[in-house]
Parts: sequence; structure tokens; C-alpha cells
Amino acid sequence: MRFPSVLAAVRKPLAVASLHIHRLLRRLHPTQLMLAGYAFYMTLGWCLLCIPFSQAVPTNALDNLFIAVSAVSTTGLVTVDPGSTYTFFGEVVILLLIQAGGIGYMTLSSFIMLATVRHLSPLRERLARAAFTLPENIITPHFILTVAVFTLAVETIGAIVLYILFSQAGVENAVWSAIFHAVSAFCTAGFSLNANSLEGFRDNFGLNAAVSCLSILGAMGFLIVWDVWRSLTNRALSISFTSQVILRLTISFLAIGTAILFVVDAGISALPAEERLMAAFFQTMTAMTTVGFNTHPIGSLVPAAIVLLYFLMAIGAAPSGTGGGLKLTTFAAMIGLVRSTVRRRNDVSFFGRVIPPERVRLAAASSAYFVMLMTPAVFFLTLTETGADFEVLLFEAFSAIGTVGLSMGITGNLSDLGKVIIILLMFAGRVGILTFGIALASPDRAKTPQENGDLLV
Repeated sequence: MRFPSVLAAVRKPLAVASLHIHRLLRRLHPTQLMLAGYAFYMTLGWCLLCIPFSQAVPTNALDNLFIAVSAVSTTGLVTVDPGSTYTFFGEVVILLLIQAGGIGYMTLSSFIMLATVRHLSPLRERLARAAFTLPENIITPHFILTVAVFTLAVETIGAIVLYILFSQAGVENAVWSAIFHAVSAFCTAGFSLNANSLEGFRDNFGLNAAVSCLSILGAMGFLIVWDVWRSLTNRALSISFTSQVILRLTISFLAIGTAILFVVDAGISALPAEERLMAAFFQTMTAMTTVGFNTHPIGSLVPAAIVLLYFLMAIGAAPSGTGGGLKLTTFAAMIGLVRSTVRRRNDVSFFGRVIPPERVRLAAASSAYFVMLMTPAVFFLTLTETGADFEVLLFEAFSAIGTVGLSMGITGNLSDLGKVIIILLMFAGRVGILTFGIALASPDRAKTPQENGDLLV
């Protein structure tokens, strides 16, 4: 049979199948599409990591799945050391998964579509708006182009700076290490090619500053970048209420967390003054941005410091950024709700601005769903990991659902069931605490609350 005949024979069935798939996708809620998309990338990454060509040493399927989910969810928890377990090809797979998970798997494909056909399909635009929680006054194609250009620029500059620093420190294969860590930092993934993360660079001011800048830029969110860009192009400073909340809370948490760790932790207090300040700041930054790198052993922190990290990991970063957690804006809405309840006021406000009721409901539901996921997860972890301390398991669960990646040293020793529990928490954390629940529920054709209002939760 000739090739044109074969092509003609399969063209119609493929067209029919494509039409049915497109109709199915249009019927799904955007959050369900996001869940399916992330699941697809995690499965694809798992399959690629299971190929012997990806492995420097034989690795079982569950550990490969754990790494794939951790990479796409930009968590950074690892059951095996990526730098010694996988070949260069395997490390490239991990890096691509981190990039897809960090800026959203839809962003890359949408950017390519905009560059070729110069427009987005209604389905892609609907999904992009849900993924980034965009307000109605933002044009989706312009926003995606801004995100793509900003990401490429920041990661390139970060890689150049890290290459200089790694070269000066005598790091082997400094070029690849710089690229890997720059992408991992900006996407707040926390994956490192070093077995002890960045503990060997605790006294390196340049590296601490570079990684912190990359992580904070990624965690604060693309909406702030959009606000700044819009202000520059319009020649008038006009920062949205959401951006004001994010900036103020980010600065406040960084300052307060650094001060607390600087004072309460005995191990950090024993360091020289400059190194002590850097260590306190970096551990606060890494928990709040959910980047997951560490320059000081987490397992050696005192209980008071661990409690502080619990809080920072749970709150997390900003919406529309690369970080995880409940989000800073959710925290702001809940603080406003508590204050209005105590003062017996009907309106919920924060920083003098009234928060729309649908935002408050979304924040409350997200917080409740966080507790509903964490409670059974920690319960089952205490059953499967009988030899581990409770605070260690609680820390691991917080780190997983907040997509942080910090660990007190138990990740590699988890049982198979324990790894499955952490995998589910990482998946739920990346898709979004409340979004994960909505995606599993029946689709709602009504407008989602993310599409209007002042404060994006």
C-alpha cells in the first residue's frame, strides 16, 4: 500500500478523534484541565526517568515517580540524590519538568502559539486565566508574553551570576550547575545537584544573595511584574491592591522571620555575626518563598525555629508566582475576616480596603481544605513511619503540601506508603489547595471567583 493511501485512510479517524477530544476538553472545568495537565507531565517525566539511559545507578519506579512529581510540583523533596543518581540526560529531564511546573505547563505552549499564529484559542485563554488567577482587566496574550520574557531574562542573568560564583568556588561543571540552580531557584523548586543542598555556601554572600533574589522574584508572582511593566509603559506608578499586599507581607515576614531565627536558634547564634545573619535570612526566605534550598541543616534547628518554619511554609508565596502554600493573599483575607468578626463588622477589610465576599469565602475554603488534607495525611504518616518523631513527620507534610522541599532528613527513609502519601500532598500542593478540591468535584459552568474582585486569593 502506498504512503498517500495510508495517510488518507487514517486522516478521517484522526480528525474525528481530535474533534471528540476537543469537545471533551471544552466541557471540563479549567481546574480539571490543570489537574489533568500536571498529571500528564508528571507521568511523562516518570516514564523518561525510568529509562536506563536516565539513570547513573539503578533506581526503582517509585523513587522515579517521587522525583518526577517533586519536580513538576516544584517541591524539591527527594528520596534519592539527583546529582549522583541520574545521568546528564536525567538531570535535563528534571530541569524541564521544573520549568514546566514553575511557570505553568500552559505558559510554554501558549507562548509558542502566540509566536506562531499570534492568538490563543478560547480554551487556552480560559485555562490561562484560571491558572494565573488573572483579573478581567488584564489581556491574557500580553500577560503570557510578559511572563515568558521575564522568566527567560531572569533565569539567564541568574545563570550567568551563578556561573561566576560557582567557578570562583571551584564547583565542577560550573556551567551546567549554574543553569540548573538558576532555573530551580526562580521556579522555587529547591532541586540541587549537591547532596547537601547549599550548605557548603553558607558563608558565600554572593551566592546567598543571587539565590535569594531569584527565589523572591519567582515567589512574589508574575502579577507584580505585570504591574511594574504596566506602570513603566504608562509612565505612571500604579500598583494594584494585590501587589501592595504581597510586597508588604513579603517584606514583613522576611524581616520578622530573620530576626526570630537570629535570636532563638542556638546553632545559628553560634556562627560569626555576618554568617549568622545570612543563615537566619536564608532559612526564612527559603521557607516563605517555598524554594526549599538550605544553607544550614534543618534537622539541627531548635523546636521554636521549626514552629516558625511550619507557619512560613503553610502561608507560602504569592498567587500567580512559582511558589506554593496557602498564599499571602489568603492569609491577608483571613486576618481581615478575624478582625471584622471580633469588631462585629459586616465588611472584611485589609490595609483599609474592603475585600469582596467571594474572596473571603475562597480564602476560608482554601484554609479549611488545607486542614482537611493535612489531618489524614499526618495521621497515616504516623501509622506508616512508626520509627519517626511526630514533629519530623509534621514538618515533612507541611513541606510537601506547601511545595517547599525542606526536610529534617526523613525523606529518603520513608516507606513506600509514606512516599505515596507525600506524592499526593505534593500534587495537591502544586495544583492548588482549593483548586485540587474543585477539580475533583463536578464542573461548574459559572464564572469562577478568580476572575474578578480586588484581592486575588
